[in-house]
Amino acid sequence: MYVPILTLLLTLSAPAGQPAKDTTHHQLFTAGVASGLMGGLYDGFYPIDSLVTKGDFGLGAPDKIDGELLFLDGKAYQTQYTGKTTEVLHRQQLTPFSMINFFHTDLTFTVHQSMDRAALYHYLDSLLPNMNGLYAIHIKGKFSHLKTRAFPPVHEAPYPPLAGMLGLQHFFQFNACAGDLVGYRLPAYMDNTNIAGYHFHYLSDARDAGGHIVDLAIADVVITVSILDSYTLQIPTSPAFDHFDFKQNRQEDIKSVEKGSK
Repeated sequence: MYVPILTLLLTLSAPAGQPAKDTTHHQLFTAGVASGLMGGLYDGFYPIDSLVTKGDFGLGAPDKIDGELLFLDGKAYQTQYTGKTTEVLHRQQLTPFSMINFFHTDLTFTVHQSMDRAALYHYLDSLLPNMNGLYAIHIKGKFSHLKTRAFPPVHEAPYPPLAGMLGLQHFFQFNACAGDLVGYRLPAYMDNTNIAGYHFHYLSDARDAGGHIVDLAIADVVITVSILDSYTLQIPTSPAFDHFDFKQNRQEDIKSVEKGSK
């Protein structure tokens, strides 16, 4: 069950007498709150079939954090802790936290040289100098190396914080592989509500492998960027959410979970 969408900020208004700007392809939609997920709000509440009406590109977590979710070309994919990656065909499946947008290519860059994760992020920063902007980023091509992870599902509430489950992660290594990275660079003011900085999930060309990116090295890729200018947040209605302590700052937990280690 969910309540009406809360529009947070940044939606532009047209001058009087002019039609409102169509922001369909420039809005990020988020179901759930990132700091809530970090603190143990793993019960899904928003159905994937509703989520894909809000966008065709994105990432998130499945119900009970059973692995990782990725959305590409309007399809949803799940990578479980076993490494099994499949298209989500039961669209009534729920997510506790996901972000999605309609991807519209605003910028394109081709990279023919090898870069590790730090070099890639530095390069992207040089291409996207507005550090307070919202960007959806699609990286497609060949990778020298990828390291991904997925969490096993939880079973009994109350659930532990996600940073306390790092020892349960399952890691996957891929060398000389090809596929898609789906992700975002979000600004610092969105941390705790979303996840600030870079955040990517992987899907192989064969659509049979994936996961949350922990480390990477690109070889030959095309980078496309969709510039976003607004976002909306769908909050759950549940006793666990109603009584969750959002006063606790979970930025360090978010950083640990993102990199896969303390």
